[in-house]
Amino acid sequence: MEDSSFPMLCGSPWAPFEQMDQWRRWHGRWLERCGGGPCESPSHVLLRKPVLTLRAYTQPEDAKLAVLIVPAPIKRSYIWDLAPDVSVIQQLIRSNLSVYLAQWEEPGVGEQDYGLAEYGHQLILACLQAIEGEIGSHPVFLVGHSLGGTLAAIFCALHPERVAGLVLLGAPLHFGPGVDCLSSMVANLPQAIALPRRAGNVPGSVLDVASLLAAPGAFLYSRWLDGLASLPEPQRRRTHLRVERWTDDELPLARRFFAEIVELLYREDRFLRGTLEIAGKWAKPTSVTMPLLNVAERQSAVAPPASMHPFYQAVGSRRKRWLWYEGDVGVCLQHVGMLVGRTAHRTLWPAIVRWIQEQE
Repeated sequence: MEDSSFPMLCGSPWAPFEQMDQWRRWHGRWLERCGGGPCESPSHVLLRKPVLTLRAYTQPEDAKLAVLIVPAPIKRSYIWDLAPDVSVIQQLIRSNLSVYLAQWEEPGVGEQDYGLAEYGHQLILACLQAIEGEIGSHPVFLVGHSLGGTLAAIFCALHPERVAGLVLLGAPLHFGPGVDCLSSMVANLPQAIALPRRAGNVPGSVLDVASLLAAPGAFLYSRWLDGLASLPEPQRRRTHLRVERWTDDELPLARRFFAEIVELLYREDRFLRGTLEIAGKWAKPTSVTMPLLNVAERQSAVAPPASMHPFYQAVGSRRKRWLWYEGDVGVCLQHVGMLVGRTAHRTLWPAIVRWIQEQE
C-alpha cells in the first residue's frame, strides 16, 4: 500500500522537472557547440551493468597499483577527465597507476528499485572483480568525490579486505540539521521513502533545484563571480565553460536510491551511527580499516568539514591523513574545483598520488 504522506507526488510529480531536464540538455548541447564539450581520454569498456559502465584506461607498463574512481551518480562522470590539462585520469596515468572509472548511467524503468545495496555494494564489487580479472592481484584504491565518496566509504565498510586504500574528496559522511545545507532542507520535507512506484525515477533537475534553494551562494552567485574572475585568462575561461556545460548533464536517480539517500543518510545519519544495514551486513565507520586520505574544502556548503570530520575520527584506519583544498579560479563550482582546478592539479593531486604510492 502506498503511503499518502507525499501528497504532491500522487499525480504526475516530475513533469516540470522533466521539462527542465530537456531544456538543460538543449542548453548543454549549445554550450558544447560553443567549445564547452569535454576532451576525454581514450578508454575501453571492461564491464557493462544496468546503471554502470566500467571504463579502463591505458595501462602503464610498470603499474603496480590500481585506482577505481567512484564519481557522484548525479551527473556525468567526465568531470574527472574534462580536458588534458585538468584531467585527474591523466594525472593518475602519468603517475604509473592503472586507472578505472565507474561511469554511472541513466537508470531505466527496471532499475527504479536500485538502492544503496546496488550503488554502494553490488556494482562496486562487480567493478573490483572485473579489475582483478584484468590485472590480477594488484592493490586497488577507491577514489570518490562528493556522493561518490559516500558510496565508496560505504563499500569499504562492507568489504575492507578488498580495498588497499580510500581517498575521499568533498564526500559528506555525517548528516543532520546545521551540518550541511541539504540536511537542513531535508528536515523540513515529507518522507521521500513514501515515493510511490508510479513516480518513476527522479529527474536530475530535482537535485539541481534543491541544491540551488539550499545554497544559492555556492550554486549560483559563486558561479557568476567565478565566470567574471575567469575572463582575463583563456585557459580558465575554457575550464569554466566546460564545467558550466557539465552542470547541465544531470543523471536521473533511481527512485529507491533517491529515497534511501534522503532518509537513511541525510535524515537518519545511519552510516555514521553504525545502523546502516546493506545486504545483511552492517556498514559502520569502525569497519573502514584501510589507509584513509580525506580532502576537504574549508568553506564548502555541500560537504563542509563538519560533515566529514566525525567520520574521519570514527574510522578504524590506523593510517589516515587530512588534506585541505584551498580553492581555485576558473572552476565554475568550487565543489568540483578539487577535480578541475589548476591549483588542485599543481599541488593537491601530486600529494594524493604520493600518498597512494606510499601505501604500497
